[in-house]
Amino acid sequence: MTSAALTVEQTPPPVPAADMSSPATMLAVIERVATDPNADIDKMERLLQMHERMLEREARAAYTSAMAAMQPELPSIVERGKIKNNSGNVTSTYALWEDINAAIKPILQKHGFALSFRTETGDDSVHVVGILAHRAGHQETTEITLPADKTGSKNSVQAVGSSVSYGKRYTAGSLLNITTHGEDDDGRLGGGALDAKAIDWIDKANELAELEKYQPLREAMLKDYGGKASNMPAEVRNAFNRAKARVTPKD
Repeated sequence: MTSAALTVEQTPPPVPAADMSSPATMLAVIERVATDPNADIDKMERLLQMHERMLEREARAAYTSAMAAMQPELPSIVERGKIKNNSGNVTSTYALWEDINAAIKPILQKHGFALSFRTETGDDSVHVVGILAHRAGHQETTEITLPADKTGSKNSVQAVGSSVSYGKRYTAGSLLNITTHGEDDDGRLGGGALDAKAIDWIDKANELAELEKYQPLREAMLKDYGGKASNMPAEVRNAFNRAKARVTPKD
């Protein structure tokens, strides 16, 4: 009587479903499957895709958590830039990019963020992409296309530089929800003079995304302040000016 050797195919033991929620455990499973010469390639690819999705989900969660921790530390930037009319009178103010950059860089670094930009120039336009990346791997982007700023006596290089600077201010402000204030508002801000009503209107202006909603929103805000622009805080007025500039199509 002869006996035949019984061959049993060795396969990795199953991993409990609960453990599969960990990217590290998933990677261990993938490594074990990869050593099996009879492994199913399709299953291997699906495991790799699942692992990538898990890593992306963890990176996005880390980004959100770090952003929530960073937001209260971001300062309100003083608007030292001035726009003047032909008579030399200041018609509006804005925060300079160099002021914004100097204020936010150490805070971004503390919380593991890096802010960068891509720029593309056309015949008469500038396209700026803002990229906010977190050390865990997730990133968010926003972008804007602007005409070259040929106002005043700027030459062609200065016109592009001015639009790039505006694009950086806009995209950084959008990604980080940066607020700004006039130079003469420092005392009022420091003293906590902004009440809940003013903060609510500033938030509504910052969230405005459609031009057709600007005028109704502004009229409601004016009504809330007795129909007089002089009654509203400068911060509210500046927030609505920025909102209008943001949603108005560029020629």
